[in-house]
Amino acid sequence: MAKNDKLTFVIGHKNPDTDSIAASIAYANLKNTFGKGNYVAMRCGNISSETQYVLDRFGFKAPKFIGDVRTQVRDMEIRKLNGVSEEMSLKEAWKFMKDNNIRTLCVTEDKNLKGLITTGDIMDSYMGAYDSTTLAKAKTSYKNIVDTLDGELIVGDINDIQDKGKVIIGAGTPDVLEEYIKPHDIVILGDRYENHLCAIEMEADCIIVCAGSKVTKTIKILAEEKGCKIITTPHDTFIVARLIYQSMPVRFFMKTENLLTFKMDDYIDDIQPIMASTRHRYFPIVNSAGKYKGVVSRRNFLGVTKKQLILVDHNEKSQAVNGMESADILEIIDHHRLGTVSTNKPIFFRNEPLGSTCTILYLMYLESGTEIPPNIAGLMLSAIISDTLLYRSPTCTAFDRNAGKVLATIAGVDPEELAKSMFAAGSNLSDKTPEEIIHQDFKKFNVGDLCIGIGQISSMDNNELAHLKEATLPSLDEIRRKDSLDMLFFMMTNIIKESSEVLFSGKDAESVLENGFNVSTKDHSSVTLPGVVSRKKQMLPTITNNIGLKN
Repeated sequence: MAKNDKLTFVIGHKNPDTDSIAASIAYANLKNTFGKGNYVAMRCGNISSETQYVLDRFGFKAPKFIGDVRTQVRDMEIRKLNGVSEEMSLKEAWKFMKDNNIRTLCVTEDKNLKGLITTGDIMDSYMGAYDSTTLAKAKTSYKNIVDTLDGELIVGDINDIQDKGKVIIGAGTPDVLEEYIKPHDIVILGDRYENHLCAIEMEADCIIVCAGSKVTKTIKILAEEKGCKIITTPHDTFIVARLIYQSMPVRFFMKTENLLTFKMDDYIDDIQPIMASTRHRYFPIVNSAGKYKGVVSRRNFLGVTKKQLILVDHNEKSQAVNGMESADILEIIDHHRLGTVSTNKPIFFRNEPLGSTCTILYLMYLESGTEIPPNIAGLMLSAIISDTLLYRSPTCTAFDRNAGKVLATIAGVDPEELAKSMFAAGSNLSDKTPEEIIHQDFKKFNVGDLCIGIGQISSMDNNELAHLKEATLPSLDEIRRKDSLDMLFFMMTNIIKESSEVLFSGKDAESVLENGFNVSTKDHSSVTLPGVVSRKKQMLPTITNNIGLKN
């Protein structure tokens, strides 16, 4: 695949089951095999015990979690401008801005943002330079002074700091200069020997000799004895007087308080109003650890790219990852009823009435002539077994059975043994809360104006199912309210008996079940449904039809 191909997330539904996770991994593998793009399996919910067992058994790590796919700062074009040192001179900062066509510099130390300086700040510093002591107040380094003046330090230590005195131009006779020069001053001079001597005798910290004038050996020796630095520069006195204030460090002028920064993970929807309400053109970007990464401008919004998604094992908006409507959906591979996901352009959509999304993917591998690796085959087989309850579900087709047979051979596993191990891992929920148990394999559906939720747990152990009922029933009403559902149904499916006991909560939930399946409830808390094991093909259509009749 090309190194710079944009990522496409292959992602299943919230509260993902084994089919959802296996499909995202298997389809990302198939797409990457073609070498066109960069496809990554992701998830938007917690991994169930059953799915974790399958991942561990076939050597896969769980896909990375993403809870929201709205466009983020990281999806914008971020200018990777290096941060600058707080000791950088104003002249160097101005040149850096001009060379990079930018108006804001980020001042950093060890990649931590310390401050900001703009072209406006530099202009203000230059236009407002009326105080001859500003150079000392800014604690300007002699290195900055020398570099700014294109000069050479011929006496003194270039690492010293100027923190006292003023800057003056040494015009006039020595008698005149003696009235103005004070200890620690920096004196700008021409080529007159007597003026050099006067400034040194008056205890100036530095003399700047202009226009490339030569400095006598006697003056150098005396300056060294008196601790006076000497800088020579090719510029004339006027240019030096104009340039020297540009040697001050950006540290003295940069903004350090109330800095407006954004994080890489911030959502564009959240920061756009903030950006629009300020006059700044550029905004620093930091990562989650606060380390500087670059800058963005308002113009970067024009080129922002949405996240690219392929949805597997669902096409209901209520089941999709948060922010899905802000993403660019490229494909949908599913085996459920047509739901509420809509797109703004035609996409590849494959929906077949099969028992598992991974059966569809098995067919797609065959159609493309792509070899299925043994570990991928094991994942896909597990998904088919899980969704069809080892071929016992009414959703199971001849295609599912055939796919399972071939995948078992490729993976080198016994489907019966795999099924027992999977279901045992999935129904072992002793350390889970009632909410976690119900949400382990859970989906929301919009039926007219109502929102219903259906969770399902499958087991081969009737005693274990009885324990799950005891653990979850008291919390059912509370979970329904917390999930903002009109009705909540929890299927406890006995794989061996091929039946389900359904717990329920919500107005009309009891009558919907009684009328739909022609049964009576137990203590107004649950119903037993012989032969009902499929949420997709049996529970959901019956509930949907009876809700429609009641409305």
